[in-house]
Amino acid sequence: MERETWVSRDGFILAAIGSAVGLGNIWRFPWLTADNGGSAFLVAYLVAIFVVGIPGLMVSFVIGRRSKRNPVGAFRTLAGGTHWNILGGLCLVTSLVLLSFYTVVGGWVVRYVLESITGGYFHDPASHFSAIAFGMPAFFFQLVFLFITGAIVTVGVQRGIESTTRLLTPAIVVFLGGLAIWTWIRAPASPGYDFYLGFDGTYFTQNYLSVIGAASGQALFSLSIGSGTMITYASYLGEDRSLLADGSIIAIVNLGIGLLAGLVVFPLLFTVVGEPTGGGPGALFVSLAGAFGTLPGGRIIGVAFYLTVFFAALSSAISILEMPVAYFVDEHGLSRPTATAVLTALLVVTGGVNAFNESLFDFVAGPLVSQLLTLGLLGFMLYAAWVLGDESTAEFKAGAGPLSDLVATPWRLIVGTLLPLFLLLSILSTLASMV
Repeated sequence: MERETWVSRDGFILAAIGSAVGLGNIWRFPWLTADNGGSAFLVAYLVAIFVVGIPGLMVSFVIGRRSKRNPVGAFRTLAGGTHWNILGGLCLVTSLVLLSFYTVVGGWVVRYVLESITGGYFHDPASHFSAIAFGMPAFFFQLVFLFITGAIVTVGVQRGIESTTRLLTPAIVVFLGGLAIWTWIRAPASPGYDFYLGFDGTYFTQNYLSVIGAASGQALFSLSIGSGTMITYASYLGEDRSLLADGSIIAIVNLGIGLLAGLVVFPLLFTVVGEPTGGGPGALFVSLAGAFGTLPGGRIIGVAFYLTVFFAALSSAISILEMPVAYFVDEHGLSRPTATAVLTALLVVTGGVNAFNESLFDFVAGPLVSQLLTLGLLGFMLYAAWVLGDESTAEFKAGAGPLSDLVATPWRLIVGTLLPLFLLLSILSTLASMV
């Protein structure tokens, strides 16, 4: 069976940006920012994107394009049957863990798009979210979101994923940009801007362990690195692409979209609700929903906002599902529709467990995912630097210009020494903050 490739460079970039944007930027980023000191978290997150995110993205690209396989096949092919194959299995597990809670949140978003039209959550957003967040209502809409995701992945890389993200990714940028401008016009002096943009050094020095751990985990989550998703996407790339150029574009646009999301969420929350968060993972569905219920034209703005979140959730979910689908297609010879159907059936069960269990959902969506992604990227970096070695440097340079030639060797040294130490510190700091 001939393996698919991307039709064009911009198709790959838009798909990768769509994968990176997702719920990580619009749902998880404001939640973690609010829980970790606002601007203190933002500064740590900016540093993590450039120090860890972009070099880590290059690692995933190098492994993916070098192997032309999914993560399981990549480590099996490149490592030749060694213990490094465990990393491929870790990627498979991580992707399924991600989707087990991601589809639940995607179901919330689908419901809120519809209820923004009817005003169903306007009267009492907190009670409404409590009633529908978990249990049978959540399970039903999780199924809706999961089946939409599966239908797109079934069609294929070119006609399904690439075609869909060509539409969704620009729509996310346009909608978020318009909402950020609308928010500033309505509340130009909102204290939300100070909370979000004015650096709080005191909070950072008093809570640096938890802030660094959360920021690093968010950087990995938002860029889809550490799970194997970007390894899979890069496996469809040709040798004529500059990995450094494409990766930098993806990371910077992803960062910009995250910043835009904050410029929408926090001014609204402070102006209308008077606080940065409305309850952890449910912040966007309680406090922000309440804001839409009190603002003139709130139904229209609510539809626009939750539709943007839906686009982001869908573009990311299809990239996560593509990883295990590619595994079954590449390694076991299943057809794409069969592989997608098998995985969808599995996710009906695992997603359903999270849809009915709030405490499990909070653990999976928070510390478990952050630790799995960090551990995965730690393994990717050590493997690329010390096992692939010169091959990784050559792959980094392939299809690129003089700048890639100049930075390839320093990049390999950094991802083989300094960044693994940083990621190890991130793991330990997160564990310490949980004790």
